[in-house]
Amino acid sequence: MDKLKMHSLNKVNENIKKIGTQFPNCITERLNQQGEVEYAIDFDILKQELSSVIVAGRDERYQFTWPDKKKSILLANAPIAKTLRPYREESVDFDDTENLYIEGDNLEVLKLLQETYLGKVKMIYIDPPYNTGKDFVYEDNFAQNASEYLKNSGQFDDEGNRLVKNLDTNGRFHTDWLNMIYPRLKLARDLLTDDGVIFISIDDNEVAQLRKICDEIFGTSNFVAQINWKGRSGRQDSKYYAAVHEYILCYAKRINAFQAGEELKSGDIYPKYDENKKRYYKTQLLRKWGSNSRREDRPNLYYSITAPNGDEVFPFYEIELQPSIYQKIDGRWRWSTSTMQQAIEDNRVEFIQRNDGNWIPYEKIFAPRESEEKTKKYITWIEETNNGANIINSLFSSAIFDYPKTPSLLVKFLKMANIEDNDIILDFFSGSATTAHAIMQLNAEDGGNRKFIMVQLPEPTDEKSEAYKAGYKNICEIGKERIRRAGNKIAKENPQAKFDKGFRVLKCDSTNMKEVYYNPAEYNADLLDVLIDNIKADRTPEDLLFQVMLDLGVLLSSDIKQTTIAGKTVFNVADNFLMACFDTDINEEIITVIAKQKPYYFVMRDSSMANDSVATNFQQIFNTYSPETKKKVL
Repeated sequence: MDKLKMHSLNKVNENIKKIGTQFPNCITERLNQQGEVEYAIDFDILKQELSSVIVAGRDERYQFTWPDKKKSILLANAPIAKTLRPYREESVDFDDTENLYIEGDNLEVLKLLQETYLGKVKMIYIDPPYNTGKDFVYEDNFAQNASEYLKNSGQFDDEGNRLVKNLDTNGRFHTDWLNMIYPRLKLARDLLTDDGVIFISIDDNEVAQLRKICDEIFGTSNFVAQINWKGRSGRQDSKYYAAVHEYILCYAKRINAFQAGEELKSGDIYPKYDENKKRYYKTQLLRKWGSNSRREDRPNLYYSITAPNGDEVFPFYEIELQPSIYQKIDGRWRWSTSTMQQAIEDNRVEFIQRNDGNWIPYEKIFAPRESEEKTKKYITWIEETNNGANIINSLFSSAIFDYPKTPSLLVKFLKMANIEDNDIILDFFSGSATTAHAIMQLNAEDGGNRKFIMVQLPEPTDEKSEAYKAGYKNICEIGKERIRRAGNKIAKENPQAKFDKGFRVLKCDSTNMKEVYYNPAEYNADLLDVLIDNIKADRTPEDLLFQVMLDLGVLLSSDIKQTTIAGKTVFNVADNFLMACFDTDINEEIITVIAKQKPYYFVMRDSSMANDSVATNFQQIFNTYSPETKKKVL
């Protein structure tokens, strides 16, 4: 039952409501003397509304702001001492898959992915809370200062909940939602490739505010489209009209690099014609450009291919020293050797010789066969039957999830974003994992190897829901099981298809390192003797490996091989790119075997060598067999 107010009427609040009825543009949100957000009147605007001449006041400028906006920027930039821990028992094909399912607060996960996936994600799709006054938003505690935030990165309320209901009677109604979405989009942008794109589902409640936020974060020039999606026969919970549509906002990372799919412009998008295949095509450089383009970034992607005249062609990267003056350094290809060889055999590689004599290989990207004539850009309106609930319910044989998107809608977005083989797609409001379902479906249809990263907070399911009754205590359990079942169903329906239906489960957790690791100066010598092992006792070598991969920028989907050398466990990641051993009593034999494999990185625990002799000879061993190896310790 509602509680009695037990106090007299607040006349100020009543007057604000009355003014807001007549002049809604004068209502704003501000911080009161207690630092709380409340509804208020913008008196400068009210004065102008009541005057027939221009009223002098503060200088006007074009801007979009709200209470705590600066703190939301701080929240996006503040570092955290967290890690991602692997859970093999909840994964599918852990050793072979390239897909990831990450459990945790998506703000923290986005921070952890910043270095490893910077500029590597081709497409992001999110379906965040719409702020309807009934759904939930993440509660980010803006009452803390930066240092307090770092210590309290869990951000739970008194009952242990990470999500709070944002009622439309809340004085922070728009503010809370804006503060939730802003830092997440700010971090997400940095993960996109230069030609990457983001799609965001939203409805009427916050589409205007979201548009302004995206204009600020991505830039108005990178706006692609506001897509109308007829997803329902009519929402009966709408107050006045039965709304049948939602929106999808689409922004590019760099509009000049973005190439929309599902479209043919003769002489423009697909300007070339292959006489043998009888198809139009466009070209794209096969050597990597932009971030992580150097040989040392991915040594295994530096190799030679043969030009039409028999010359060996190696990838190179050009650094502009001054206008029109470049220095060439070793680069890397976008493809593995096997993929490159197959593409050459299939006549999907075109060599062009530059004036300086260098042969440059390009990938041929063919126009869709159904688009042999100029086609209409269909992203202005997508009409799709909202059968998402039917699809997931058929997998679980019960009403397991409310209002999921349909996989066919996500497949449209994948095609519109021109997603190609080996591209990475991120969804950090994963929900029931429709995005993963769509990616597996498309890969099964065309033989692609697109990879997904799903991120979802383990939000508890309602105890009265069918999901809870079926044994799914949180949304992550639904999402993971949905991927398992969808993958098996797709494989059964497409027996000849080869696609990755696995995923590695990682969970956001506190760092593997004890506090002394980060702040050794705060501990006296006696305590340091007690904490000589700076790693938490409950952490496994594989836990340490994944935190090292995050620190060194190694993809979390990389191939991991585990071997035993002289009784010690050694990890080999991405074909000798990273080797690590976290056991103690490491002797010269182990160091020698590792050095002979010439890893790019080698990591071990600090003070884990068997004796002083091993420590003395350590550098000499690497100088002899692998002087280029970068050596790190925990």
